[in-house]
Amino acid sequence: MPESNVGIWRGQERSSWIRLRTLILLRWVAIAGQISAITAAQRMYHLQLELVLCYLAIGISIIVNISAMFLFPENKRLSEFENFLMVLYDLLQLAFLLYLTGGLDNPFALLLLAPVTISANVLGLRATLIIGGTAILLVTLLAQYHLPLHTDAGVVLRVPDMFVFGNWAAIIIAAVFMGAYSYRINSEMQSMSDALSATHLALSREQKLTDLGGVVAAAAHELGTPLATIKLASSELIEELDDQPELREDAVLIRQQADRCRDILRSMGRAGKDDLHLRQAPLSALVHEAAEPHMQRGKTLHFSEEPGAGAAPQQPAVLRLPEVIHGLRNLIQNAVDFADANVWVEMTWTEDQIRVRIVDDGHGFPPQVMGRIGDPFMRRRRGGEPESSDRPEYEGMGLGLFIAKTLLERSGATLSFSNGLDPYKTVPIRPDQSGAIVEVVWPRSKLDAQTGEFALPLGANQPIEI
Repeated sequence: MPESNVGIWRGQERSSWIRLRTLILLRWVAIAGQISAITAAQRMYHLQLELVLCYLAIGISIIVNISAMFLFPENKRLSEFENFLMVLYDLLQLAFLLYLTGGLDNPFALLLLAPVTISANVLGLRATLIIGGTAILLVTLLAQYHLPLHTDAGVVLRVPDMFVFGNWAAIIIAAVFMGAYSYRINSEMQSMSDALSATHLALSREQKLTDLGGVVAAAAHELGTPLATIKLASSELIEELDDQPELREDAVLIRQQADRCRDILRSMGRAGKDDLHLRQAPLSALVHEAAEPHMQRGKTLHFSEEPGAGAAPQQPAVLRLPEVIHGLRNLIQNAVDFADANVWVEMTWTEDQIRVRIVDDGHGFPPQVMGRIGDPFMRRRRGGEPESSDRPEYEGMGLGLFIAKTLLERSGATLSFSNGLDPYKTVPIRPDQSGAIVEVVWPRSKLDAQTGEFALPLGANQPIEI
């Protein structure tokens, strides 16, 4: 599935989630805190501050907030550049206030971490690096250049140089760590969210296709009798109108169009009526339905069905769930894409389990990615090789396997991934089933359509009302 279809969110898209009114509200909180801190420092602790410059900096923020409230609608969402400017302004305004109030001697210097954390959560990597670099530069400058704090008695308040250095180092380390941590966690959360969205879209599409096939098939079944009647009546008219060529041609045309309608409906749906019996299928039929799109792609698919120890020889009838069909289809596609020539699909069942094992004769999963298989947006199967060398027009195995894994686990399955042969081991002759192995195991109660916990009720088919 191409990246454009699944919406791999960049900073531009992430920042557009933030409403302007949200940042305006946060800035009002910051303004209230700044005014309270300056008032308390002056009235309670009698510190001599540059009040004109301090209130000028706060007043500019008030003007910016009021202007934004009146100039933009309430539902205004910021682009990445607009969000970047807002965060950069807050950082510079806070740094200016700290310059006027003691620099790193001021305990509120810790608040410089806030813009860095915000940018890491809502902006792209470039904007985050600029904000982080600016914060580090400002902290370094404030450690050396700032207006000292004076009491009304003329006493200069300053902390020892060792503590100033400690504050400087702590703020820089915290900015780097919190920025990197927030950016990384947010990126992973967005990747997982987008992958889950793609999973829901894939399942919805499969469900719609399944429903559409049932509706069309039901229409074909219901229209069969009237079309047959039209064909029979037109055939009789053709025989009786031998002496009237013009009318006979019309009767021939009616029969031809009736045949055409029959063929169109037959090609659009093959399953018949969407009744209880068609919501289940033998295990092999379900697997063949999943594999059908990849049967003619130049690789040979080998299917086998075998009961396990103590199981009945007759294969179970299983639920035709869209998530199971789509998940197995993705796994088979992945095997066909990487196989050299053959793919084996093995089906076994016991009294307690239903198992589908998919094996190819390719090179298998690289050991370095074995622990990450099923995570979204992996881009390589063989380390370091471009996808295009083995899989033209394929975007990578991460999202497809993630969707398959998520959908199959939703149906109650457990998936395991392994290799038929150690990729680091050199052998003179490679065995047939030496590539990747994907094993899907369901508790039989989750998938069996006749005896499981989701078994279909038996009874008369309900007619379709039109």
